[in-house]
Amino acid sequence: MSRRQKKRGRPVTGWLVLDKPEGVTSTQAVAICRRQFDAQKCGHGGTLDPLASGILPLAFGEATKTVGYVMEGDKDYVFTIRWGTSTTTQDREGEITGESDVRPTRQAIEEALKSFVGDIEQVPPQFSAVKVDGERAYDLARDGETVELKARTVTVHSAELVDTPSADLAVLAITCGKGFYIRALARDLAAALGAEGHVAALRRTRVGAFSEKDAAELAKVQEMSDKPALDALLAPIETALDDIPALAIKGDDASRLRQGREIVLLPHQIEAFREMRRPRTVNGEDASRICLAKEGEVAVALGEVRAGRFMPVRVFNR
Repeated sequence: MSRRQKKRGRPVTGWLVLDKPEGVTSTQAVAICRRQFDAQKCGHGGTLDPLASGILPLAFGEATKTVGYVMEGDKDYVFTIRWGTSTTTQDREGEITGESDVRPTRQAIEEALKSFVGDIEQVPPQFSAVKVDGERAYDLARDGETVELKARTVTVHSAELVDTPSADLAVLAITCGKGFYIRALARDLAAALGAEGHVAALRRTRVGAFSEKDAAELAKVQEMSDKPALDALLAPIETALDDIPALAIKGDDASRLRQGREIVLLPHQIEAFREMRRPRTVNGEDASRICLAKEGEVAVALGEVRAGRFMPVRVFNR
């Protein structure tokens, strides 16, 4: 039997709340930060377009086991629509597909926005990561193919017109759920107003529990070489799970969970979970029984509570 190849890099664990600049892809940001931290494992908690700036949560080590929960979180965006032209990509990088002299008034924009709040049906942009027969829609679009993408239900919690710096520009703020496309909103809002428009600027200011106040700029990360100083930028795994019901455990129960074994819950723990339980989906599946087991302030495992037992599905090895 061949020996297991030793992983390269340090066993870094935690979340980096990265402030990604424009012009850098999410994949490039991951590669840069993984190299800076000399980390064994790193991934991101939700793609951010190269055009966009703002919050890109990066998971290191054991934190990668919680990426799915971060991607389910609500997000805040501030973006600018430029009226007058529509493009293939619904942003400033695409080729012009339509032009119009219509410049919607502030009142008209505010009125139209009302129909985009709540659970709405949205067709993803042609240039999106949606898969069509196993291929990404943006790959097909780049090859010149036009594909029919199905509308899907997305949630917008709030939509606000922040400013109209000129007749050509409108600045909006959106709080939305998973799977929402700002570029599709620009397309649909322009259509509702009888205008042409595209996204001229886009910034994501929050992803779940991660916001601008905790963010580190990519340039700052690139300048740092001291590993302890870099590690100090990381938020603990638990930060990403702040809205998941948590049960306090200790001693033998913590040891059993770390071995991947289930534990029997006490009556007061079961009752506490019932009070905290809320409807939840992760990756399209029911996750209302998911709970976080913690020893003190340290996350031990994510698991399901069933029939008076806690059955681990993700164990954190630290």
